[in-house]
Parts: sequence; C-alpha cells; structure tokens
Amino acid sequence: MPTTLPTPIEFRLPQGWLPAQPEGFEAANVAFAAVHPQPDAGFAANITIDGEIPPDAVTLVDLANSSVERLREVAESVTVSHRREVGSADAPALTQRLTFSTVVDDTRRDLVQSQVYLSLSDIGDPHKRAVIRLALTATAAQHDAVLGAFQDFVRTVRPDTGEEV
Repeated sequence: MPTTLPTPIEFRLPQGWLPAQPEGFEAANVAFAAVHPQPDAGFAANITIDGEIPPDAVTLVDLANSSVERLREVAESVTVSHRREVGSADAPALTQRLTFSTVVDDTRRDLVQSQVYLSLSDIGDPHKRAVIRLALTATAAQHDAVLGAFQDFVRTVRPDTGEEV
C-alpha cells in the first residue's frame, strides 16, 4: 500500500515514463512510482518518491546512511560510489549513487540507484522540515541512458502550495 508524503509536492514525469504501482522491499514506504517504457533485459528502470519528517538532530547524511543499510538487508555488494551535499543552508540537499547486486524475478542483476534527498519546509509549519527522497533504479547498463531524464524530473519537484501556476 503506497504511503503519503509528509508534505505535498508537485512534479512532472519525464516524457514517456509511466506511473506504476510501487513494488519491492520498500514498497510500503513509497508514495509514488514510475517506470521507464523500455526495460533493459527484463528490468524496467524506475523512479520512486518517499519522504519523512525526521527528528531535528538527524542530518541528510544520516538518512542516506540509513538508506544504504536498508538496502544491504536485501541486496549484495552495496557500495556508495558517489555522495555529495548540495543546495543551500535554506534548502539543503544530498545526492548519492549506490551500486549493488540483487535477484529480481529469479535473475541476478547489477543495479545502480541514484538518490536525491531534498529538505523542504513544511507548508503548514515552516519550522518543521520534511525530507523527500527521489530515487532512480536502473540496470548498470541502462543507468547512464536514463539519468538525464531523472535529473530533469528532479528539477521539476517543488512544494505543492495548492496555487495554480
């Protein structure tokens, strides 16, 4: 069952990507999922969105580390191949890229997951910060081909104020 985000957001899916029912080990925490229309060797690249309101002392690095540990519970050879804090003091963000192996539909796959953590002020209470995690998961062979679409998608994510633009 999909979850709801701690603060409403709006976004635009990359052209051709299709909304999907979240599945897999973190499905209970996923608020939205989309799949690429052209699978690579039977695995469809996917984008997922989830979020939380972490305790004040928890940093984006802490959340990223927790994500790595959760993935290690279900996958093998999990490696953080890239991590960088970005954004500003008012709107901090973190990006990280994970490589790992796992079995999907009885087939061992080498996958890459690019994650973006966005810290957003809660619309109802600006003193509360919500963290939204955007993740792209693709085969190692397809990742670079779909990364640009994911980056375009990330640039469209913003708080949903309910106002027409």
